[in-house]
Amino acid sequence: MITERREQRAFEAFVADASGRLMRTAYLLCGDRGHAEDLVQTALFRTARRWHRARQQPEAYARRVVVNLAKDRWRSLGRRPGEVGVDLETLEALDTRATHDEGLLERVRLLDAIRRLPSGQQAVLTLRFLADLSVAETAATLDCSEGNVKSQTARALDRIRDVLDHEKENADADR
Repeated sequence: MITERREQRAFEAFVADASGRLMRTAYLLCGDRGHAEDLVQTALFRTARRWHRARQQPEAYARRVVVNLAKDRWRSLGRRPGEVGVDLETLEALDTRATHDEGLLERVRLLDAIRRLPSGQQAVLTLRFLADLSVAETAATLDCSEGNVKSQTARALDRIRDVLDHEKENADADR
């Protein structure tokens, strides 16, 4: 654990600077604010425990911990009954305002489509486009090759297009 006062201040500065970005990444990976907060807290604790190793690139280290914790959560969720969330039809029924809410509804649809992807593709899209990491940074975070990141990205984007097109066709048919 961090003992020296200078190291403590460096860690606190890192936490103040990176917590928001880590929280966004965690939320996009797990889709639940409470779980995202837990992931970030655990990642920060593990980063503090390994500060001697992590201090060179603490955000990259913590981000990798968040991704690994999210993967562990996905595996755990796969072994237990699913949670029930609000479905798109309920949101559409509640949606009576036009412009602002349409943007929100589109975002909900996009996040729902991302959550339907396999965990590896979710992680790649989240890191590449929502956390704005480069291909190389994403590969380093996920401990895979850059080619794997590129192919997973292409597959994920194709799948999201298919899901969103299918939903649009179904919505048009219902009208």
